[in-house]
Amino acid sequence: MSYFQRHLFICTNARRDPCKQSCNDNGEADAAVDFIKGNAKKMDLIGPGKLRISSTSCLGRCESGPVMVIYPEARWYTYVDEEDLQEILEQDLAGGKAVNRLLVDQPENG
Repeated sequence: MSYFQRHLFICTNARRDPCKQSCNDNGEADAAVDFIKGNAKKMDLIGPGKLRISSTSCLGRCESGPVMVIYPEARWYTYVDEEDLQEILEQDLAGGKAVNRLLVDQPENG
């Protein structure tokens, strides 16, 4: 068994270049990390055999940003506000079910 069951990576890369978008240009990714980590701790989701949350540099999906990815499922999410983050936290990180409306790679219909 893996030390952590799941791992969430949140891109906190900031280029601060108006010609090149990045996930943390206005501090939104830093705020997302604080929000997700704080609430995940309160929900007892973090620790060995559970969830690990990490800030990371560029994940290479800038055009879809801000982004985060959950492994081992490889679910890529984008988000706008704390309501989106709360939905990802409750539905996916706590419940294990994708939040389809926030997935970067939408599942095919049919």
